[in-house]
Amino acid sequence: MQLIAKLGILADAAKYDASCASSGGQTRTSKGKDGIGSTNGMGICHSFTPDGRCVSLLKVLLTNFCLYDCQYCVNRRSSNVPRARFTPEEVVRLTLDFYRRNCISGLFLSSGIIRSADYTMEQLIRVARLLREEHNFRGYIHLKTIPDADPLLIEEAGRLADRLSVNIELPSESGLKRLAPEKKVVSIRQAMGTIHLGQQAVAGEARAPRFAPAGQSTQMIVGADGSDDRTILRNAESLYNGYGLRRVYYSAFSPIPDSPNTVPLAAPPLLREHRLYQADFLLRGYGYKAGELVTEDNHLALDIDPKLAWALANREQFPVDLNRAEPAVMARIPGIGLRSVKRLVELRRERRIRYDDLIHLRCVLDKAKPFIVTSDYRPRTGEVSSHLLRAKLRDPQAPEQMGLWG
Repeated sequence: MQLIAKLGILADAAKYDASCASSGGQTRTSKGKDGIGSTNGMGICHSFTPDGRCVSLLKVLLTNFCLYDCQYCVNRRSSNVPRARFTPEEVVRLTLDFYRRNCISGLFLSSGIIRSADYTMEQLIRVARLLREEHNFRGYIHLKTIPDADPLLIEEAGRLADRLSVNIELPSESGLKRLAPEKKVVSIRQAMGTIHLGQQAVAGEARAPRFAPAGQSTQMIVGADGSDDRTILRNAESLYNGYGLRRVYYSAFSPIPDSPNTVPLAAPPLLREHRLYQADFLLRGYGYKAGELVTEDNHLALDIDPKLAWALANREQFPVDLNRAEPAVMARIPGIGLRSVKRLVELRRERRIRYDDLIHLRCVLDKAKPFIVTSDYRPRTGEVSSHLLRAKLRDPQAPEQMGLWG
């Protein structure tokens, strides 16, 4: 099979993995000189989406052959899809060719499981080693980690790659047992622990060898099993707290050709994935807890964002006086972000905050007005009920996004 045909199959097979990001990577140097792909030189073409994902990586599978039969995966053993396999040398060649054409700034490499977890991990490592050591490639490399691989192999991968990721796949252990019986939660967690220990070992040591400097990430599939949003967010919260993950990515389940009857025939609303990302941002940056963000039915609201939903459910804590409140309290006001909070705190050291200051900071005043007090503005007490506010402030979404149409 020609290389271009393999690329067509294996690039398409990699599109379902969302845990692909290059933010946080540092510059690699080699004996004081810049190498190919070095991010502090000329000719680098990084492109980021608004949520921080890098879109200038060669994102590909080493192979879509797989020993496992995960029911939600298009590349499962029993799937009737075209198969292909790169050699490590072919992936290296593609990466360098695309880089020299200024099409990419790095590589995201994953793989189906072939022969064994250790063999597959060795093949992924060989790609990274060839790029780093033989071709002096200093661009970004993200390797997908095989959970059952020997910890020594994972440690070697961490010394070569900028980021490692281990996909937890499903939010619940029961879902994993039912839909991916060859995978074990304990193996996934152990691999994450190995990466976390490797990062801790070099933290603060100036002369220590680099180890996955851009951190580790994971992916959870949303809607393949019956897990609710509370389960998903609590799982993410435990991963951030226990393994120091840089990001948890959420991927709405996509129905696959000839899918088994163990998985849904329809995809969940894409808006649900979007709300999970918003809630995840609140977990990481705003100090919220997972249990605060979900409604009584254990799901995130689809018609309003999680921050606004929390504020409407906790009206007794508002309005907040911007001239007196602690920054952590101000950050919970809908329509006011962390950057604006910082600027407001700096400004009130000089004078009292006025309503026009929020306009100049480009805060979302339609959302913020019912929840704030400034030196020249105060909302009328009980002017609008939470129910009416929700109706007024809900996001205008197409019905298909909300899952209201089939």
